[in-house]
Amino acid sequence: MDFTVSEKMQTVVGMIDEFVDKELIPLEPVFLRGDMATLEKEIKNKQRLVKQMELWAPNHPVEYGGMGLDLMEHALVSEALGRTPLGHYVFGCQAPDAGNAEILHLHGTPEQKARYLKPLIQGDIRSCFSMTEVELPGSNPLMMETTAVKDGDDYVINGQKWYTTASDGAEFAIVMAVTNPDAPPYLQASMIIVPTDTPGFNQVRCIPVMGETGTGYFSHGEILYQSCRVPQKNLLGPEGHGFVIAQERLGPGRIHHCMRWIGICNRAMDLMCRRAASRPIAPGRTLSTKQIVQAWIAESAAEIQAARLSVLHAAWKMEVESHKAARKEISLIKFLTAKAMMNVIDRALQVHGGLGMTDDTILAFCYRHERAARIYDGADEVHKISAAKQILKGYV
Repeated sequence: MDFTVSEKMQTVVGMIDEFVDKELIPLEPVFLRGDMATLEKEIKNKQRLVKQMELWAPNHPVEYGGMGLDLMEHALVSEALGRTPLGHYVFGCQAPDAGNAEILHLHGTPEQKARYLKPLIQGDIRSCFSMTEVELPGSNPLMMETTAVKDGDDYVINGQKWYTTASDGAEFAIVMAVTNPDAPPYLQASMIIVPTDTPGFNQVRCIPVMGETGTGYFSHGEILYQSCRVPQKNLLGPEGHGFVIAQERLGPGRIHHCMRWIGICNRAMDLMCRRAASRPIAPGRTLSTKQIVQAWIAESAAEIQAARLSVLHAAWKMEVESHKAARKEISLIKFLTAKAMMNVIDRALQVHGGLGMTDDTILAFCYRHERAARIYDGADEVHKISAAKQILKGYV
């Protein structure tokens, strides 16, 4: 594996780093106050600047207005953008839109691409992904109660979903529902596009997460599908291939998430070091003179480096070989990086003391919202079991 970063990507990442520092981090106080009306207006302004800089939609195809970066290149971009919660959204590569765009590009019909994919990548609309069931374990995606039953030329969808990220204000949802209940387990569900203004698509609430309800893009919706009728032409890909498509979506998505988490680590590490070097604890002495703080900084640096190299290796293997060949590596980085991130955030918060508990820095927000990293896209325990099984195959 070659760790050389091309001149092109050095330039791109340098431009992004500068933009994040000068344009986005100063917006974080507005974001943390929950002034979403002001924030959305500012985000639109920043998005226009990003497009003028030709840095928009880095991971999406050039023919749809993106930069067309490959997985390794976008991993570096995701790391740079991850230093602020606003980064990916402002640059048009945020979840769940990024994953939805990928599967629309791979499996969408020409009509679906024209109606949904093009405006999605251009940033004219937002979308959401409706998979997680309220009463069933996300750790076993085969357990699904939401159904889509054929009636004439339509599907009629019934079921309840939650953690449908960014559903508040989204133009459409991609819904996982059982269409073929008598088929083998992995061929029972399909993905169906549902415009959110369809009768029967009911957003029950934005789910409070660690005390924050959230609005707009920064929300997680609970959705009730009640006799929600959409045409069968809204089927995404072949019927019964929902799980196959989901795996195509989740593999690269985990790379994106993990590199975003590395960006969060880098931000927390920077804040921790700045605080340690500037916070007086006695005349002529700062927190940085304490050996325990020095140990936390060293441990954080080691964990960030190990996680970062592991993620880049997984991305490289996925590109050079295949998604299937990188299954073990994807599972390993999912729990390794999530744990490293939470360790670094926790140490940074501890070094900040009482200040770390407030929203005067981004640390408390990261502590609240990134805890979910150990749960979504496969809980830590599921990935550990999956990796162990693959490792043990060589011993039986």
